[in-house]
Amino acid sequence: MYDPELLVERLETVLEALERIPRRFMGIAHPEDFRAIPDGIDRMDAICMILIAAGEEFKQIDRKTEGQLLSRYPGIDWRGAIGVRDVMAHGYFDVNVLQLFSICRDDVPRLIETVRTMIRDIKRGTA
Repeated sequence: MYDPELLVERLETVLEALERIPRRFMGIAHPEDFRAIPDGIDRMDAICMILIAAGEEFKQIDRKTEGQLLSRYPGIDWRGAIGVRDVMAHGYFDVNVLQLFSICRDDVPRLIETVRTMIRDIKRGTA
């Protein structure tokens, strides 16, 4: 099985990174802003790096928990979260700004809340 303390530590690291996305997304009102506003590309780069790292970590967590942990939180499309990592890592210069905008606006806030819940559940021994 897995070490709950190590799992919490890994999830806290991911959470800390994910919580930076809303700050970097602030001021992006339209998908085109990633390319149109002066620091839009820098923001896109930073957000993509976090999504790549988080996706890789979720993949590792899923492997180490033998699919047991992520499946307990069906409100997140884990396959999609992990898959975004692969798409961005292998096609970085072709990032779809519409998709990235949607991920930042719709998916990241739910993901942050879910990871917080996961950490609480593991600490309580209910995950």
